[in-house]
Amino acid sequence: MIAWLASDSLAFPAAEEGPPDAPLAAGGDLSTARLLRAYAAGIFPWYNEPPILWWSPDPRMVLAPDELRINRSLAKAMRRLDYTIRFDTAFSAVIHACASPRAGHPGTWIHAEMITAYEELFCRGHAHSVETWQDGVLVGGLYGVALGGAFFGESMFSAASYASKIAFVGLVARLRAVGFTLIDCQVPSDHMASLGARLMPRRDFLHHLRQAIGLGIAAGRWAAAPETSS
Repeated sequence: MIAWLASDSLAFPAAEEGPPDAPLAAGGDLSTARLLRAYAAGIFPWYNEPPILWWSPDPRMVLAPDELRINRSLAKAMRRLDYTIRFDTAFSAVIHACASPRAGHPGTWIHAEMITAYEELFCRGHAHSVETWQDGVLVGGLYGVALGGAFFGESMFSAASYASKIAFVGLVARLRAVGFTLIDCQVPSDHMASLGARLMPRRDFLHHLRQAIGLGIAAGRWAAAPETSS
């Protein structure tokens, strides 16, 4: 039976004890304190309508920054396309773009309550956006949460060819440069697999997560650090 979270406690059930493909817990809220506690424990929220559902799937899709794979077509696009990568300059625009309906998927799990919660995380230096710009227009990007040396990817969008993948390459370059060791991609997707992400048993993921968080890389706004893809 699913565990219900007490409103007066931030405690979660142990992720190791959760079902592999169903929610670990329900209820609670999306306060900054609860979200950070969840991510540190390998748990994330994902739901369409109340109550809030908390997940810790098994296996977990992850990417070590050193294992990024750039195939021939992506490398060619990075040389050809006149994109600029920026960090943390348009978080609200990125998360709203990620929340927009997509072809074949008219609904979204990134609703107003989620947007408000992650914008608060951004204001406190825990959430970040990676943005792909072309001629001053935002054409792709992603957002996620950083804790220590772990980055938890939440969603990405693309309004131009390769824009989200190029944003991800920019993210990985930045994470590698400052010592991050783990990128959580949450659930399996062909999109992330094409970039080198792989499935990992939950117990191994939680072990690597504890190590990554223990690196103690400080939270805070990322420098915009404009960087062209060419």
